[in-house]
Amino acid sequence: MCKYEELNLPAAPLRIRDENGIRKVFDRLRDKWVVLTPEEWVRQHFTYWLINEFHYPQSLMANEIGIEVNGAKKRCDTVAFRREGTPLLIVEYKAPDIRITQAVFDQIVRYNMSLRAEYLIVSNGMEHFCCKIDYVGNTYHFIPVIPDYQDLFISRSEN
Repeated sequence: MCKYEELNLPAAPLRIRDENGIRKVFDRLRDKWVVLTPEEWVRQHFTYWLINEFHYPQSLMANEIGIEVNGAKKRCDTVAFRREGTPLLIVEYKAPDIRITQAVFDQIVRYNMSLRAEYLIVSNGMEHFCCKIDYVGNTYHFIPVIPDYQDLFISRSEN
């Protein structure tokens, strides 16, 4: 049995089972059982946090989205969408023992070239970094907190 460490995230009520000696977790976004790797442990806790703390609608989120980057097929860990269906936020996960480096940010930026989300988040379950993309100024800046979905929705409807 693998031991999964406590994360710098709220505890999530995960459904876990052993299947032929393989530990699996139920991913409510994909609506299926998936192998419980350390990265998946982070993903499940983080998506729970986004839904329950930051009010991202589960119906507007997806895990393991297939994208194409420079002709290569890749998978984006989690995408949260705007109500009209365009990507709003991308999250890239790493296992808790993986340091978040510039290479990790480079990876999510490459993924965002095709999705053009407004926010990018990288987390290893212990550290979380969120940045807002400014497409007009062709830059980005780190923000101290993850934006609440309801606040984004309200601010957009007022503009």
